[in-house]
Amino acid sequence: MASSPLNAESSQPQEREAQHLPPKTYVDAAMENLNGDSEKENSAPSQYIGQGEDDAPRSPARKPHKRNGSLRVNGLRNKTSSQSLLVEKFQDRDGEHLTSINPLDSEDGGQQIHKSPSRRTEGGELVSGRRAGAGWEKSGIHWAPLNVPLKRRLQTLVVLWHTLSIAILLTTFFFLCAIPLFWPLLFPYILHLLFSTAGHSGTLSRRSPFLRSLPIWSLFASYFPARLHRSQVLPPTRKYIFGYHPHGIISHGAFAAFVTEALGFAQLFPGITNTLLTLDSNFRIPLYRDYALALGLASVSRESCENILSKGGPNGEGMGRAITIVVGGARESLDAQPGTLRLVLKRRKGFVKLGIRTGADLVPVLAFGENDLYDQVQPETHPVIHKTQLVLKKALGFTIPLFHARGVFNYDVGMMPYRTPLNIVVGRPIKVAQQKVPDEAYVDEIHGLYVAELERLWREWRGDFAKGMAGDLEFVE
Repeated sequence: MASSPLNAESSQPQEREAQHLPPKTYVDAAMENLNGDSEKENSAPSQYIGQGEDDAPRSPARKPHKRNGSLRVNGLRNKTSSQSLLVEKFQDRDGEHLTSINPLDSEDGGQQIHKSPSRRTEGGELVSGRRAGAGWEKSGIHWAPLNVPLKRRLQTLVVLWHTLSIAILLTTFFFLCAIPLFWPLLFPYILHLLFSTAGHSGTLSRRSPFLRSLPIWSLFASYFPARLHRSQVLPPTRKYIFGYHPHGIISHGAFAAFVTEALGFAQLFPGITNTLLTLDSNFRIPLYRDYALALGLASVSRESCENILSKGGPNGEGMGRAITIVVGGARESLDAQPGTLRLVLKRRKGFVKLGIRTGADLVPVLAFGENDLYDQVQPETHPVIHKTQLVLKKALGFTIPLFHARGVFNYDVGMMPYRTPLNIVVGRPIKVAQQKVPDEAYVDEIHGLYVAELERLWREWRGDFAKGMAGDLEFVE
């Protein structure tokens, strides 16, 4: 099939070379045809028509995603438009040319070729799927920036150590067991571990004031930050039982206030030696039990409590000593929901009887913000999980809350606590008259006074330390 030439000159490279004519591109031939033939001026040819149609290579079909991805990046791009034609010329790094001639379908200068297709076809409207990778631009995880101050990084490191100290020290022990060189030392150590009474003897002989006063604990307390507040001076001529509320997930506030000197316990309560109590099973964990004893921790067993409050002090009978009990225990940790303050206390009277037997005054402690450090599975939405946790608590004496907070390098997922202010307020002491066999009526009376003091702390300091809390103080079980 013959077709009329675009101009008098040949467009084939071989024929032009034979006629001693300079090379001519297809674009130049198309532009001459556009400007010289008025009858074809209003048309929009989609392919090259002219001499050499059957033999000359044609421009490739328009594929916007390939052109934008490779040609725009790898070479130079030039555009020439005239009325109904869009001529695009590309040049790569090697100097080779690729030219496209496309019709203009609208007044936007051909820019619509970069948009997602939305025109109707014979089968209906063409609908595009979601853009790949768009979700990463709207990720729900907020990552920590690289320019975090060194102090904040050190705070995170110390809190991470405290949170994982049991796992780290236990892993270290098993690693040492894998080295035969340490076996002669580990065997007698395990025997000592099985028969040691240091956790409940009450002597506090392994307590290390140096370890409790290290500057790293100031980093731990300033992570939240945490503050210790005193309602009344406590004379060192009495014994005391501090009741810490609420338990929270890990009781970070109790550790900062009563295990370390980061919050100035010795300055607020001079002459009083306080001991935070924990599960007796913790003193059967290799290496960790030595770490806990050096920090001044002791077992929460009845024997341990009575030994601490009846030994030591100026008179050798426990005067000037104090113990801190997280009264709600593991059961209360299951109710540690942000924005709430539910205390398991109605039937918890063992610590009251202990105070009456030993003659120790009861001191309520309310920690504002302890429940806000973690998020955990709610019992209302996951009742099966909650019932399973209660069964574990009854069978094993402890339970495992399903919790999360932030991570080391992000602010949304992980086991690190949120940076929420902790304010530990120590209330007024409840005077107790010693009885060898506590009377039930007297136990109820002291318990009622203790609950009333907790309510007073809540009413008096809620406006300062719990402004955003919508719920009220609740006593359950």
